[in-house]
Amino acid sequence: MTGSEVPPSFRLAYVPGVTPAKWVRIWNERLPDVPFTLVQVPAAEASDVLRGGEADAGILRLPVDRTVFSAIPLYTETTVVVVPKDHLVTAAEEVSLEDLSDEVVFHPLDDVLGWEQPPGEPAFQRPATTADAIELVAAGVGLLLVPQSLARLYHRRDLTYRPVVDALRSSVALSWPEDATTDLVEHFIGIVRGRTANSTRGPAMPAAQPQRKQPDAVAARQKPAARKSTSRNPGSGSGGPKGARRGKPRRRS
Repeated sequence: MTGSEVPPSFRLAYVPGVTPAKWVRIWNERLPDVPFTLVQVPAAEASDVLRGGEADAGILRLPVDRTVFSAIPLYTETTVVVVPKDHLVTAAEEVSLEDLSDEVVFHPLDDVLGWEQPPGEPAFQRPATTADAIELVAAGVGLLLVPQSLARLYHRRDLTYRPVVDALRSSVALSWPEDATTDLVEHFIGIVRGRTANSTRGPAMPAAQPQRKQPDAVAARQKPAARKSTSRNPGSGSGGPKGARRGKPRRRS
């Protein structure tokens, strides 16, 4: 490698609530010589990070600009309402938006659900972040609707959550700039899609060497010789044990 060459590496951006640990582990098992770097980014900045080349691919929340990015949808999350543990909502296993119509519902500036008209009663102000909104819920001044992974991420002992059956949902996808689909990106796509090491596209993987077939001559030398029979053949004049002496022919008188 010359001084101007940069060793290969892979950078994955991911948004809060996403847990890429399993994919990172598989990458390190298959490509231990290619460093894997995780870059956590706010959901609203994920596309800019990819567009600016600060990461090779990202696990982010849809939508993305499909004229610029390729995207493989991975899963859609359940939306939940985060409430204090002693709130009336906790009496039910799940709720609807109608059940929350008289509640103050926070709509943080980093909201990922994309409400045109947020449910419930509007709060006195929009919290800057989801983490700030969680603090306000804990203070007992309102509720918050988020994807379930964010409710788990910001878990507090004094809070709980319930699924909201008719709320908007957030979808998570693997995305990357369409004009930057490298071999390493292809390899990570294979990992995320569950391809085996042998079927994953991307950098060549060391394959098991097939056992070489022995040449016939070598195989013949290695094959044990058949043992000769020591029994007499009654129909043969030359049968008998090896080394047996023959009698001398009689002279004619």
